[in-house]
Amino acid sequence: MASKEPLVPFSDYNLNVVMAGQEGIRQYNPQRHDMELLTAIVLEDVNRGVIVGYLDTSPDDFWVRGHMPGMPLLPGVLMCEAAAQLASYYVQKYDVMGAEMMGFGGLEEVRFRGTVRPGDRLVIQCKQIRVRRGALVICQFQGYVDQNLVVGGQIRGIPLPADALRAADANG
Repeated sequence: MASKEPLVPFSDYNLNVVMAGQEGIRQYNPQRHDMELLTAIVLEDVNRGVIVGYLDTSPDDFWVRGHMPGMPLLPGVLMCEAAAQLASYYVQKYDVMGAEMMGFGGLEEVRFRGTVRPGDRLVIQCKQIRVRRGALVICQFQGYVDQNLVVGGQIRGIPLPADALRAADANG
């Protein structure tokens, strides 16, 4: 990750002003149940290509009992998945890619710099840095707890063949 400076200044958004809650997120993201890793969206700025959202964690989250007993920590892979869901919401809502569904295409330069514990709010910022319509979206992302950087990197989004995946699932 090139910089520890926030992608979006903290003063540019208010965590108490929700633009989209869980139902709004569900309009664009297919994840449900334990795999819904976004609580709210608090900033969408198409002109700057940025979005900010957060995940509120709880002692009742599925990962708490097993990762790790006696000192529960949100797994890094779930931090990255939350960033992917934030990027996906933005890409789908604003039809950035021109595809029905965006999937995880890869991660680069990911660094974990802190922990997320039950009860923490993981604030995630994403900035679109490259788009090849119909093929690829690359976003820089950062995650913060109490304005302390805990994770950052780049995420790649690729179009998924949604119809083929649904057909394969229907055929068992």
